[in-house]
Amino acid sequence: MLCLGLSATLLSSACGLPRSGPSRGEIFAGSNFENSNTFVVDVDGRIAQATNIRPGLGFGPAFTGAGRVGSDTISAGDTLTVSIWENVDQGVLTSRGAPTQLQEVQVDGDGDIFIPYAGRLKAAGHSPEALRNIITERLAAQTPDPQVAVARAAGDGATVSVMGDIAQQGVYAIERPTRTLSAMIARAGGVSIKPDVAKITVTRGSSSGTVWLKELYANPRMDIALRPGDVILVEKDTRSYTALGATGHQSRVPFEAQSLTALEALATVGGLQTNIADPKGIFIFRDETPAVARTVLGRADIAGPQRIAYVLNLTEPNGMFVAREFMIRDGDTIYVTEAPYVRWMKTLAALTGPVTSANSIDSLASGN
Repeated sequence: MLCLGLSATLLSSACGLPRSGPSRGEIFAGSNFENSNTFVVDVDGRIAQATNIRPGLGFGPAFTGAGRVGSDTISAGDTLTVSIWENVDQGVLTSRGAPTQLQEVQVDGDGDIFIPYAGRLKAAGHSPEALRNIITERLAAQTPDPQVAVARAAGDGATVSVMGDIAQQGVYAIERPTRTLSAMIARAGGVSIKPDVAKITVTRGSSSGTVWLKELYANPRMDIALRPGDVILVEKDTRSYTALGATGHQSRVPFEAQSLTALEALATVGGLQTNIADPKGIFIFRDETPAVARTVLGRADIAGPQRIAYVLNLTEPNGMFVAREFMIRDGDTIYVTEAPYVRWMKTLAALTGPVTSANSIDSLASGN
């Protein structure tokens, strides 16, 4: 009877003891309830492979298929200088030998310019040489054998905006050395954050695309040609996971690399607390996508996102390898349970504590 009474006392005491969260057994038991909407899945090599989904970043064909802007192509907003010589003593604009200088001729929003006696002309999209021929043909009807020169202030109208975590934010001209994304980032002084977590987003009209900075340099197809009006945003990766339970420290942890394994995530927060952690009870709680959930659970009737608690057991022969293969995703919660003996030690301490305190008081009272 004494043993039964002590056991009952231990069990009731254990239920009320402070702890970091549910035990491994409680999580498994909870998933078996009829009204539970959480599945507990033991992770093996197949599960690790099935859940290995990395964020797909990159530019679509609309970006990668665009050619480079010609270094001498005139754009809306450019400023031109037009010089005209006439081969007559009294020409429509000037006399023989004295050129007419039309300074700072602005290409308007429609891409047009106005030249006296030549009228309104389409300039955008042409090279200075092509525009020179067009002006010459128009003026030839007014004055014999006109000579025309067109100069362009490079890049005045062909500009992009660079902002975010960049050394020098600003508006930059697309010139011969800066016609690609990587060259423009370099022109702006480079990124001001760790390259491992830097993302580059380019917005062009109503379309946009995002790429990792490292991918930009590793894959030449991602080093897209820029277009006037592009907006380039450099920002730090915002993904994170939460670490709880018997880990080195409990916190919300940002990703420090493009990909992160469960083993790396645990190491980032100081690993397992060796005095209390249960290496058999490392859980990753996740709202899993329907496609992955169907594969993991082996069920074709899965229609929406599913709550899945993936469990890693580091005591198994391949436990470390599986933890090294299982990828952490944005929003995951990693929870490490306490070892079963810790709960019993807390219970014993709670029971023996009052006895020890009482003995100490008796000793003080008796003067010992």
